[in-house]
Amino acid sequence: MADAVDNEQLAARLREAVAQHRQGDLAQALAGYDSILATAPDYFDALHLKGVIAAQQKRHDEAVALMRRALSIKPDHAGAHGNLGGLLLRLGRAEEALACFDALIALQPELAAAQGARANTLHMLGRLDQAVSAYDRALALNADDTEGWYNRGNALQALGHAREALASHDRAVALRPDHVNAIYGQGNALQMLGRHEEALARYDQAIALRSDHAEAWSSRGNALRRLGRLEDALASHDRSLALKPDNADAQYNRGTVLRALGRPDEALASHDRALALKPDHPRAHGSRANALRDLGRFEEALASYQSALALMPDHADTWSDRGTALQGLLRLDEALASYERAIALDARHVDAHWNRATALLLSGDLARGWREFEWRWRTMTKGRPGSWLGEAKLRGRSIVLRSEQGLGDTVQFARYAPLVMAEGARVILSVQAPLRRLMASLDPEIEVVAAGEAVAELDCPLMSLPLALGTTLDSIPAPPRYLAAEPDLVEAWRARLPTGKRRIGLVWSGNPNHRNDRNRSLSLATLAPLFEIDAHWIALQKDVPARDVATLDRLSLIRVADQLGDFADTAALIEALDLVIAVDTSVAHLAGALGKAVWILLPFSPDWRWLTAREDSPWYPSARLLRQTTPGDWAGVVDRVVEALG
Repeated sequence: MADAVDNEQLAARLREAVAQHRQGDLAQALAGYDSILATAPDYFDALHLKGVIAAQQKRHDEAVALMRRALSIKPDHAGAHGNLGGLLLRLGRAEEALACFDALIALQPELAAAQGARANTLHMLGRLDQAVSAYDRALALNADDTEGWYNRGNALQALGHAREALASHDRAVALRPDHVNAIYGQGNALQMLGRHEEALARYDQAIALRSDHAEAWSSRGNALRRLGRLEDALASHDRSLALKPDNADAQYNRGTVLRALGRPDEALASHDRALALKPDHPRAHGSRANALRDLGRFEEALASYQSALALMPDHADTWSDRGTALQGLLRLDEALASYERAIALDARHVDAHWNRATALLLSGDLARGWREFEWRWRTMTKGRPGSWLGEAKLRGRSIVLRSEQGLGDTVQFARYAPLVMAEGARVILSVQAPLRRLMASLDPEIEVVAAGEAVAELDCPLMSLPLALGTTLDSIPAPPRYLAAEPDLVEAWRARLPTGKRRIGLVWSGNPNHRNDRNRSLSLATLAPLFEIDAHWIALQKDVPARDVATLDRLSLIRVADQLGDFADTAALIEALDLVIAVDTSVAHLAGALGKAVWILLPFSPDWRWLTAREDSPWYPSARLLRQTTPGDWAGVVDRVVEALG
């Protein structure tokens, strides 16, 4: 009888303490639980609920110990397993939490919340396939669980299953249209699918609902970058960082935009900030390396690539990018090995194949290089236009030879048109408009049209002709001249230009949008020593970079840009000169194609067509190549030009 009275008293005290607990009076509730445990140390409910209060008060170790002790007394209590599992999950002790949820599910297999908690735990552990299966079980029990659909979408996205992830996020948003994170998840899945405009709309929707969503601002910046709206992208990343300055991913994303904007110094600083926040951020190490490479700091770039690869050794992009830094140092065998490692990891890695092509061509291995060079089409949205690659006989058939890249490329490879015609074909040469008049000098039987106008039985891109015709280093077609200026235009220029001294044409920079322009162009100020030589200096380039305007005004450089309509005009001007000195631009190719003496100023690691370690060019017999002896040393090149000019 006494035991029954004691039990009733303990139960009454428990009810009172639970009521206080529910009312938020934790101190009184805790006192009540302690009074029970003073009388009955193994009283399950008091131990369990005291553990709950300890968790609420963030006395986590005590909470775990109390709940475990309670479960040792009543191991089949589902609620205690659930509370302990939830606490352990919040503490990041996911393996222990998983055991609790497994025990809970064994007791109550139809409890959707338990299945969902187990799925979240598996997700935290990175066991994503199992997590998705667990989410499926939970959602089969409760199909209206918005968070379950949202979390399932995140797991699917982490697995790379973007379409399924989008469908899961869509379901979450259908259940709750203002679910900001699910809308954000839709944007991420759409971005993975390459649907960047739609992704941008979702990010904007999420931000409209919650303007301080820092992650949405940063992901919005990523979408804008992929849409080519770089300044807008930078502003979006800056907004994200204003909201959350310690977000390493946002700093990394900002750095990628700055690189795309051609601001590698700032990109480097942004990546350094990302790594200060998260030293093991592998992509930030890789992007930092790319910024260093852009700045010509190749050795430092290699060290950063190694840091990235230590964290993600199977990342094909980083192996490919590392190869470009090695190529920048002309360590071509090592560069090729790096590209090949990337291709071993991803056989269809477009950039690695393209980079390998340039390294092979630069090394003089044209036979293998031309085959790899066809991978360039995978980098272009339009795809390869050609239907002929040397297989079919050409006699009696018509073929269009199409320009495809820069003006200099067209000038260089137009030399193949007469060879194709010699095979018995009717040749139509399709070129960029500024070259059309000049290209008529190739051969009167070759029809020259503006790009996009011609249709024929067969067609072939100009830069695929070396592969189609089997060009090797020993069989490069290199006539002394294969283009000609119009005689009357040449005479007009000779009459117009000053006489009495050597007339030297000068090109010091190219198209700033060229992917390698930072490497191949130099400032006009760097060439200042040339102007101490007594000569008539004529600027052959039409556009002057803003950085050079003030320098140009101080130098005795004759400008004729307003008198140059197309390349036929430029060709005539070149013919009226004694010498052309140019960086690697279309004018250098034009001078070589005209057979004019041309000195080409090259960076340490030049474009593939100039090969390595030689002063002549198998493409242009009239060319002399003056190379940097160390990366970035334009001053040394200029000194050699001054010496050669005497």
